[in-house]
Formats: sequence, C-alpha cells, structure tokens
Amino acid sequence: MKTVLITGASSGIGKELSYVFAANGFNLVLVARRTDKLDDIKNEIFEKHQLSVEVISMDLSMLESADLLFNEVKSRELHIDVLINNAGFGISAKFEKVDAGTEEQMMILNMISLTKLSRLFGAKMIDEGEGHIINISSAAAFQSVPGFSSYAASKAYVLSFSEAIEYELRPYGVNVTTICPGATKSEFAAVASANEKIFAKAPTSLDLAHFTFNAFKKNKGTVANGLLGNIMIFGLRFTPRKMATKIAAMMMK
Repeated sequence: MKTVLITGASSGIGKELSYVFAANGFNLVLVARRTDKLDDIKNEIFEKHQLSVEVISMDLSMLESADLLFNEVKSRELHIDVLINNAGFGISAKFEKVDAGTEEQMMILNMISLTKLSRLFGAKMIDEGEGHIINISSAAAFQSVPGFSSYAASKAYVLSFSEAIEYELRPYGVNVTTICPGATKSEFAAVASANEKIFAKAPTSLDLAHFTFNAFKKNKGTVANGLLGNIMIFGLRFTPRKMATKIAAMMMK
C-alpha cells in the first residue's frame, strides 16, 4: 500500500486531497500547523477506511522547516511514494501596503520549502526508481497580477521549477505533476483578503482534489482545471503582456 505526504492538509484543498487519496487506498502523512484539525481528519479517515494516518505539526514558512520535516519522516521510518506540495498562501494588497514579514513567510512557504521538499524526497525517489511529486501552482502563474504581485510571482516560480524537474526526473521513473487552479472555494480567499466575488462561482476544494487525483493517475505534466481556466491561459499567448496585466488588475478590483 502506497503512502502520500500532503502539506497544508488541515483545511481547504489539502484536507480534501487527504479524503480523496484515502478513498483510493493510500496511507497518509498529513502536515500542517494546526494539530487539532489534523487529528480530526486522522480520526475520521481511520474510522472510515482503517488506513495508517501520520500527523506532523510543522510550520513550513520557516526556513529550516523542510529539513526538519524530512528528518521527522525519516525518524518515523515512513516511505513516501507521493509528495504533494500543497501548502501555500497569498497576500492581496497594494505593493506599498504589504507587510514585509508576512510576504517573506509566504515566499519561503510557496517557493523555498516546496523546492527543498521536492529535492529531499525527490532524491530518495530517484534512488528507488519511482515516485511522484505534485506541486500546486496557480493560474496566476501565467501572468503578472497587480494587487497580488508577489503571490503570482511565487506561483510562476513553482510552475517554471516544476516543469524543469519534470523533464529532469522522468528518466529516473519519477513523475512531476503541476496543478494550476484558478479561483477555488477554500480558506485561501479569507487568508489573502482577496475579492470574494472572484470566488463566488468557483469550483470547490473537493472538485480540485478530484481533478488533482485524476491528473496524478494519468501521469499528467502541467494541467489547469476547468474550461474557463484553460481558455484564459490559452488566450494569454495572444495577449500583449501590458494588456494582460491591466485586465488582471481590473479583475482584482
């Protein structure tokens, strides 16, 4: 029986990914800051599926956290077949009003911890000749987004990094899938202080969890969920960058 490690598993997309992978027979390693919520998910999944569920309380917005998490997994003698770098958050604010400390935490979480975890677990997967890494990027990765500048830039990094290592790791039997969701109903909007109108008719976290699992099963590379998201990304190829930035700014308002 295979094991999936999911970061940011206490709520939203990460929580729903836990349920979806459990329903498909995967043992789980759930990582997030809120231990009480992880324990609730663990108990619910064990009661329903009788699967092994390990809980690790970790704040991945700290620079040393990726190494601490990897060492904790190693000390528990857990074998990770699938790594899902889902943890992340955004900041919706004008550039001059963004709190620098919070922005730095976001950049560590969205980029540095994701990169280090991909490298640490990816190296073991290379040695074993198999494995799968799933990195959650965003539709915002394809363009600049005023009012969401550093978040969109961090997700552009995730997209570029993930596509590069997908190419590098494939000869070793390790697959990399990059998920680029558009607006999704989750705690993200509240944390980011984003315009909730954008999320009014958005897919749910459960919708995205099922979409992610299907992409994983098909060994997809980079995928965006929903017809609208795919049309938008395709259309950006033919839109001047300044115009795309202006449209994104109007949407954020």
